[in-house]
Amino acid sequence: MVLGRVIGTAVSTRKYPGLEGAKLLVVQQLSKELTPRGRPAVAVDVAQAGVGDLVLLARKREAAVAFYVPDMPLDLAVVGIVDTVDLTNLDLEFELREGYNQF
Repeated sequence: MVLGRVIGTAVSTRKYPGLEGAKLLVVQQLSKELTPRGRPAVAVDVAQAGVGDLVLLARKREAAVAFYVPDMPLDLAVVGIVDTVDLTNLDLEFELREGYNQF
């Protein structure tokens, strides 16, 4: 899962069967500093997010599972709306050594 920001909406008149009525959002993936990373993408919204919201994105198989329809060909889904992000005490740098690694 990754953080993203909703930057717009997408409208599709024809959709894959099972996606009828699904809300589509244009999202921008964010880095840990909350700066834009990569290109914008279209995601199915299951969290009722809106433009400008900071959201949690599920990718690949987790996106399809979040939409509650088995075998749905989804690659990205908005699964949560983020209220706050606190990275002040988070150390994301670690070294993998041979044997047991404690995280």
